[in-house]
Amino acid sequence: MGESNWAGNHAYSADSVVTPHTVDEVRETVAAATRVKALGSRHCFNDIADAPGGVLLDLRALDVPVEIGDGTVTVGGSARYGDFAAQLHAAGFALPNLASLPHITVAGSVATGTHGSGRRQPGLASAVSAIELVTANGELRTFTRAHAEFPGLVVGLGATGVVTRITLDVEPAFDVRQDVFDGLPWEAAYRHFDEIEDAGYSVSLFTNWANDTIDQVWVKSRVDAFTPRTDLFGAVPADGPRHPAHAAGIPADNCTPQQGVGGPWHERLPHFALAFTPSVGDELQSEYFVPYRDAVAAMRAVREIGDLLAPVLLVSEIRAIAGDELWLSPCHGGDRVALHFTWQPRQPEVEAVLPVLEERLAPFRARPHWGKLFHTAGAYPRIDDFRTLAAELDPAGKFRNPFLERHVLGG
Repeated sequence: MGESNWAGNHAYSADSVVTPHTVDEVRETVAAATRVKALGSRHCFNDIADAPGGVLLDLRALDVPVEIGDGTVTVGGSARYGDFAAQLHAAGFALPNLASLPHITVAGSVATGTHGSGRRQPGLASAVSAIELVTANGELRTFTRAHAEFPGLVVGLGATGVVTRITLDVEPAFDVRQDVFDGLPWEAAYRHFDEIEDAGYSVSLFTNWANDTIDQVWVKSRVDAFTPRTDLFGAVPADGPRHPAHAAGIPADNCTPQQGVGGPWHERLPHFALAFTPSVGDELQSEYFVPYRDAVAAMRAVREIGDLLAPVLLVSEIRAIAGDELWLSPCHGGDRVALHFTWQPRQPEVEAVLPVLEERLAPFRARPHWGKLFHTAGAYPRIDDFRTLAAELDPAGKFRNPFLERHVLGG
């Protein structure tokens, strides 16, 4: 077929790609298919969105208008956050959280439990108040928080249908500033982790796990709640803009404005600007979520294998996310800290270190990000309920694929 994901590390094995322009065209394609999956921004690094021998629905051309209501915004599932955030801000509203990349689609982000950051900010899926999807027989159905199965549908991994519209909660617009600090001592990070995570609305630590200090701390603060500081437990203010992988010599050209310059929420909460290639571009990614209470112990465990990880890493990010009750969310059941790994594009070497990394994190019952590279999926208390729900909405298994069979639904 010749189609691949964003990173180029997975070639899709579907027989064809269909590009619908209307919801009715989605319904017709789904009803007629024997195996079908939806494509968003293709930012997943594994085969979660593949449909071997079937049909891929490229939803980028789907025509669904943005509708801003009283406390909500409704968008097409294929809308990228960066495509409607400015419109939302102009109307006086904001989303409470955004991911590092504004380039990713709403449906794909929500379906895989993509999160953003902030110790008191739950992931992107928690903002979903209604979801419209095309089920296996081509029926168009809408679910809201009033439906008992709703917590199983939001982080749905593409197993229950094709999402065509999503309604998100919004709040009054706000401004954010970014302040970057260099050289946080590891012992200070361990000793003052709670205080560091509380230093801003959203806080990220960047490291390669082998250096003597944590390279950078990015503190994103609401302008209306900003507290000035001249250092951060030994880390000092950066003397210029930083890329997360600054230590690898990568310039900050594609990053959102820093150095305390305030601006709209949607131009500061992401790390990378919509107009540029995000992150490094040519990369692989993994991410693991551990309970917040185990964050320091998990960091110590990973640091012990820093010399193994550093040669294949571009940069690693540590950040907190509030818990939720969505069945397959990596943050289900309590607050989490995410340990994110942006790898060099050397997949055999990365695949070789993942079992060692996962063994280190196993005592903390780590859960991986569904859309990134991993070997073991982790434990989810409601997974049997999810399997029942997927079977009800897709009895013939047309949304199943090898990824779901390996990690979620069973063979």
